[in-house]
Amino acid sequence: MKKLCRSATDKKLGGVCAGIAEYLDIDATVIRLAWVLFTLLGGAGILAYIIALLVMPNAPEA
Repeated sequence: MKKLCRSATDKKLGGVCAGIAEYLDIDATVIRLAWVLFTLLGGAGILAYIIALLVMPNAPEA
């Protein structure tokens, strides 16, 4: 069973985008680019990232 959590291995800032990418089984770069576009077009991307950073648990160490 998959669980949405921040990545412990593929972090750039907080591991949020990599955690979402691992959950969806896609490349983390795609999620990061989508997040940048979301931030530039809507402006709420930074706030959404901070909320996700606070809400998503850390991945267990393997």
